[in-house]
Amino acid sequence: MERTAVELARLAGAEIQTTLGKVLAVEYKGETAEGALLRDPVSEVDHNVEMLIRGRLADRFPGHDILGEESEERPGRDSDFVWAIDPIDGTANFVNGFPLFAASIGVLHRHRPVAGAIWCSASHALRAGVYHARAGGRLHFEGERIDHIGNPTVRRWLAGEPELTSGQGLPWDVRKTGSAAIECAFVAAGLLRVARFARPNVWDVAGGLPLVRATGGTVLTQVDGAWEEFDRFEAVVDGTGKLGDLRHWCRPLIIGDAEAAKLMARSA
Repeated sequence: MERTAVELARLAGAEIQTTLGKVLAVEYKGETAEGALLRDPVSEVDHNVEMLIRGRLADRFPGHDILGEESEERPGRDSDFVWAIDPIDGTANFVNGFPLFAASIGVLHRHRPVAGAIWCSASHALRAGVYHARAGGRLHFEGERIDHIGNPTVRRWLAGEPELTSGQGLPWDVRKTGSAAIECAFVAAGLLRVARFARPNVWDVAGGLPLVRATGGTVLTQVDGAWEEFDRFEAVVDGTGKLGDLRHWCRPLIIGDAEAAKLMARSA
């Protein structure tokens, strides 16, 4: 499944790259009749990439469920395995030509992240490529194992935050990339020491959490106002009282090395 996730992430990246520089059709999920709320852009590429990935998964793992950002179709709701797909994470960056975006493929087993692959438009190697890992395995970039060695002379780190701040007296400078998947990959690769997400969706982070854990990183989630170790995504009942669904999960997360994650949790 890790190999399939890598294959799908590369496929998504190739599709994305073929559209660069073209004029794309863009819609906004939050748009009102008057066009007053222009939030959450979606391009034609988002839809096309997700449909392509869904088709490949239907052939390879026909009994597995698929949770995608752009389509609510669920082919295997009773399956223990769920593929969480974000065809383009950082769409606002993508449609504006700002070169920080990703395609994320995550595999859940009984709601626990067990494998992930993220195609990133930028990387520690200064080129596009796929970060990937599986539970119990090591982090890889384009098939090569990554062993991050921190620079002991760097005394002020970088941290990903949902809102730009000065760092609030903490030992890092804040960066906001506009892509949760990119920040998961960058934390795993050691480019960011820690990152916090205010209200991520499952598909935003499912592909990234196995990467973080493959490098010994910590994942914390907020429950009833307290930060605790993340174990699995929980199905959440929506406002209509329907059966619980992973699609409605949306909880704060902190990822990073243990020391930095605890520091951020105390300040969040």
